[in-house]
Amino acid sequence: MRFAIPCAKKSPFDVVGLGLNAVDDLCVVPHFPEFNTKVKMLSLERQGGGQVATAMVALARWGLRVRYIGKVGGDELGRFSLESIASQGVDVSCVTVEPGARNQYAFILIDARNGERTIIWDRDPRLMYRPGELSREAVCSGRVLHLDGHDVGATLQALRWAREKGIPSVIDLDKVEEGTEEMVREVDYLISSSRFPCRLTGISDPERALMALGRMTTGFVAMTLGADGCLALTPDAPLHCPGFQVRAVDTTGAGDVFHAGFIFGLLQGWELLRILEFANCVAAMKCTRLGGRPGIPLLSQALDFLRERLPHWRSLGNRVVI
Repeated sequence: MRFAIPCAKKSPFDVVGLGLNAVDDLCVVPHFPEFNTKVKMLSLERQGGGQVATAMVALARWGLRVRYIGKVGGDELGRFSLESIASQGVDVSCVTVEPGARNQYAFILIDARNGERTIIWDRDPRLMYRPGELSREAVCSGRVLHLDGHDVGATLQALRWAREKGIPSVIDLDKVEEGTEEMVREVDYLISSSRFPCRLTGISDPERALMALGRMTTGFVAMTLGADGCLALTPDAPLHCPGFQVRAVDTTGAGDVFHAGFIFGLLQGWELLRILEFANCVAAMKCTRLGGRPGIPLLSQALDFLRERLPHWRSLGNRVVI
């Protein structure tokens, strides 16, 4: 199953991302503490994060022309977040600094035994786009549009603009709220967390829930499965693409990097299985480092990883299009 991206290569950017950025404080502990107990932290580190922002950093690292659209707070955290994106070669000319607003922030507890994490977060409502603030020209300046759906109004507007322009859209969904079903109907490529299909459909079995989700849209539907890889719906049957075994240090941002890998594969015109293998690969490699971004591999490192583990990747050689 091969995807074709029906858009001109003359767009100013390969990918435009509209969605969250954040500042993450990553606290590694030997184990999750029980109630009314104490535990000594092993390390504490501050990094830039956020679903779409991290995906854009990954795509820029792999040589694509990338623009990030979003809001940052007019505080120290906002300045930190913006610099963490711009320093990686991502265009931030359409980022809005919201005076008086606090930037999105997350305190992330990471279990050193397995790299699993729990996120405690805060987002200032002033970081949502108001009617008329979003630029159609900026949103439609790429070959692919990537979103996370946290700002429902802005996401729906961007999806409609992209559809009118024939720009393929990709979305990373995890929560269910008013407007979610409309986003599902509008988007071309929906890749959710494993929990999302069950939450939206009310079906407890994840695979059955994913199939029900697929009936709600004419677009492509898949879900990530953590270390188990991902599951995608195809016209014939669900396709499970296994994950890769790595020594996980931290799973923060793995889904964000998976989406970046999926988008990269789309732009290469690869068949579906190859796209999913690449996305699984870069997500797994990310998990070998603390935080959402330091572990994002170079493109050459990802291709070497795949060639070592999957013989059919050796025939690709260095044939990737930047």
